[in-house]
Amino acid sequence: MKYSSNRSDCLRFNFYLYHVTDDSSKNLWRMKQFYETYKDADEKLSALLRQISWTNNLTILSRAKSMSERCFYVEHCIHDRLSSRQLERQIDSALYERSVANNIKLSPVLREIAPQAEHVFRDQYVLEFLGGKEYENENSMKAALIKQMKQFILELGKDFIFIDEEFRLQVGNSDFRIDLLFYHRELQCLVAFELKTGKFKPEHLGQLNFYLEALDRDVKKAKENPSIGVLLCKDKDNEVVEYAISRSLSPTMVAEYQLCLPDKALLQQKLHEIYEQNSEHDID
Repeated sequence: MKYSSNRSDCLRFNFYLYHVTDDSSKNLWRMKQFYETYKDADEKLSALLRQISWTNNLTILSRAKSMSERCFYVEHCIHDRLSSRQLERQIDSALYERSVANNIKLSPVLREIAPQAEHVFRDQYVLEFLGGKEYENENSMKAALIKQMKQFILELGKDFIFIDEEFRLQVGNSDFRIDLLFYHRELQCLVAFELKTGKFKPEHLGQLNFYLEALDRDVKKAKENPSIGVLLCKDKDNEVVEYAISRSLSPTMVAEYQLCLPDKALLQQKLHEIYEQNSEHDID
């Protein structure tokens, strides 16, 4: 841009600033906020910021409370190619807080064969898009998830590819059905979801282990990794889960779901407690 020393040009520019429209003035203010927030950002973050839309940048700028939260949502926007509406939903569901406070229970086998699984799966999934309705059985819940599959995959992560519901397995002379079967692009494996509208029970793992064995023997392709199983329950006792999966020989995990948006204040308090505990450990 070529700057002019002509006094009349300067007067015209000042006149424009003085009479700028409300929308333009707000945008100028947002640009100023954006600059002040990221002026000391490193080259990596600066490059990432240029990869997402201005609308998404403004959403993150106005709603994220810390630089680590901003970085999280910027990277999430790029990885999952989020629209502005999808980004708003992820922030509403406290995805950042849930990810940081993630206390997922994975079987030893799953940790061994897929170390990145703790970053792919979560301890809790938010299914507020189902309308907050309680489900009496797994079939009705499964039908509701099928109708909202796009929203469900947004919550799971966009590397999940839906294959089928009631996926049929034939072992011997008997037929068995997996509630929901997915393929995960990064992990390069089949992922079987079993729904439980009640509290987790250790015997649920036996059924899931059987399904994984059948998938690996009869469905999995040679170049794919071993199949993973997820029990998605309405409720769980973490100590019971830990005991149940500690000697599991299959790559399984147990997660719970909730049908309403989480209380962000409670989650932030939990994060604060985690940070304090980590600080105490660092001092020790």
